[in-house]
Amino acid sequence: MDMFDEDLDLRTLPDDELVEQMHDDLYDGLADEIDEGTRILLERGWSAPEVLNDALVEGMRIVGIDFRDGILFVPEVLMAANAMKAGMAVLRPLLAETGAETVGKVVIGTVKGDIHDIGKNLVAMMMEGAGFEVIDLGINTDVEEFIEAILEHQPDILGMSALLTTTMPYMKVVVDTLSDRGMRDDYIVMVGGAPLNEEFGLAVGADAYCRDAAVAAETAKDLVARKRILMSEQV
Repeated sequence: MDMFDEDLDLRTLPDDELVEQMHDDLYDGLADEIDEGTRILLERGWSAPEVLNDALVEGMRIVGIDFRDGILFVPEVLMAANAMKAGMAVLRPLLAETGAETVGKVVIGTVKGDIHDIGKNLVAMMMEGAGFEVIDLGINTDVEEFIEAILEHQPDILGMSALLTTTMPYMKVVVDTLSDRGMRDDYIVMVGGAPLNEEFGLAVGADAYCRDAAVAAETAKDLVARKRILMSEQV
């Protein structure tokens, strides 16, 4: 939103312009405006999934692209994600009522021994911004906590993060434990963190390594869509 355009009344905008304005407001991290825009669209008869996809998810997709391309940086993405949360707070109960299907479900955590969470938080926010339901286990997550959460929530994706070279190998412990218990093929495993690379992702047996939060959200959507196609072909 133009900083001199303080007096813009969102209610005066037709639907298509309001949605575009919400994309701008998300980009600028304006939580109050996103809350208001979300409520206006609902009052105008939009369904919760329509508001989620057209106004919020699409807005965060634009944020994700500019983050990936180095136009936006971490503080701005955190502000955008915070604004997205304001809209989600309004929509979540309505989405639950309608039983609207999310894009997928993600269990995510920073691995045992590692207490870094900014990257992991960004990924969780971008995933939510892409329409995923995210169960965030926080930092210093051991293999049993990952397994418990997987069994309880039955996610599509398990995401693991590490910032220390000393904690990176723990990702393999988790993947190996899933394999030992015959659970590995049931879930998509994604890994990320500053010291990781593609080669390491392959070495620990992950399905994907993602270099940043925007790539993680896009990759997650692709992998879940692919998995669902495969599953429908097998039925």
